[in-house]
Amino acid sequence: MRIAIVHYHLQFGGVTRIVCHQQNALSARGLATVVLTGKPPVFNFPGAFRVVPGLQYEGDRPAITPAELALQMRAAAREALGGAPDVWHVHNHSLGKSLVLPAALIDLADAGERMLFQIHDFAEDGRPGNYRVMLARMADGETRTLSRLLYPQADHLHYAVLNQRDSRYLQGAGLACHHLHLLPNPVDLGQVADKKPMAAPAATPLWLYPTRAIRRKNLGEFLLWSILAPTGTRFATTSGPENPAEWGRYARWKEIATELRLPVAFEMAGCPGCSFIDLLRQASGVVTTSVAEGFGMAFLEPWLVGTPVCGRNLPEITAGFQQEGIVLPWSYDRLEIPLAWIGRDRLIAAARDGLQSNLAAYGRSPATGDLTRVLATWIHDDRVDFGRLDEPLQEAILHRLAQDFEQGAGISPATLPDPDNLLTVVEDNQSRLQSHHNLFQYGAAVEEVYRQVTASAITPLGSLDGEVLLDRFLAPERLSLLRVD
Repeated sequence: MRIAIVHYHLQFGGVTRIVCHQQNALSARGLATVVLTGKPPVFNFPGAFRVVPGLQYEGDRPAITPAELALQMRAAAREALGGAPDVWHVHNHSLGKSLVLPAALIDLADAGERMLFQIHDFAEDGRPGNYRVMLARMADGETRTLSRLLYPQADHLHYAVLNQRDSRYLQGAGLACHHLHLLPNPVDLGQVADKKPMAAPAATPLWLYPTRAIRRKNLGEFLLWSILAPTGTRFATTSGPENPAEWGRYARWKEIATELRLPVAFEMAGCPGCSFIDLLRQASGVVTTSVAEGFGMAFLEPWLVGTPVCGRNLPEITAGFQQEGIVLPWSYDRLEIPLAWIGRDRLIAAARDGLQSNLAAYGRSPATGDLTRVLATWIHDDRVDFGRLDEPLQEAILHRLAQDFEQGAGISPATLPDPDNLLTVVEDNQSRLQSHHNLFQYGAAVEEVYRQVTASAITPLGSLDGEVLLDRFLAPERLSLLRVD
């Protein structure tokens, strides 16, 4: 079987890691693979690849028509594979990173090429700028046209997603379940020991947040935990944001940590001798405060080196892990803050403005009852979830707690657990991860999807209903101000 894997780039990042895992796992199973990418990799890429410059991000690619791009992709794949691909495996085609790739893929699909569209992230989910550009420049403002370009449907076109939420949303938009595949990411840290070494007795507790600190990672909540922690507890993050649009907010959180003299170190993975795995090993525990994830690797990877994980639960993501028997021994769905600390009127105004802005960014307006649905989700018994708030509201709460530590008793939960109490599930979680998310099993799962794709008949193209998909992602109950531009 010949497979052409398509991604915009082979730079460092989550999708690139998955592309590498796929190619390694499939090659080990005897499948011929090539990665078509927009620019040469920035590291010693272990597999076959071909550079097709037209696949680069919109701001970097040369001028090219969809038809020209489709021809170049075909030629590169045939040259590398010795024949036409049996399956085109395309990553994140609908995210808005390219305005020509979706139409090029339609050309290939129209010609009967069998495809697997693997969606890691949706423009409909917190990326309104991408969505608006696609709607205006690809579809002349017509949502039906955009749906036809982004979400084509035919028997020979299949989709893969990372979690059950995305699977439900695509089915709601009209995708038949036999054309939809759940492909959770493999969890692999390379050749690491199953058990981490014991920490020195004098070591102070270290809570690590293994994250690239973009906005949805909810860094303010991580800083809140550093205020409430016992004296001597240390906190650290691994990486700062890469996107320049994130730098301003991130810099402000670093300033607040300095102003309040919080025991937080930033970007530790960039320090000499501090690799990502070394930091995981050194940590007493990992805490994650993210309000949105596509897969949720931070919930899983640390267990492989014996480091327990706790923090904000994301049921949309973690439900699948729990079904596999992976235990999160301490987590919270909400971090409750007294509403009086903010004021009901101020919170309602923030919710109203956030709802209006979030919908307007996608060309929509609030419907009757939308604000009520937001507030019913945010406020329970005169308490509001800290993770729903924006940076100014969160910052005000941090200052309040820093000035009067005893007010932390008004928060629920009010303390992180003793990490030693989380260690009882380490071995079971390691075993389940090694059983459910290993590279061998992942390669087998991907190959099985390919066999279903190649067995599918070639039929005329229709499309999913992109408006329904947008409805799901913009549901008022999902609103967090950290995801509103």
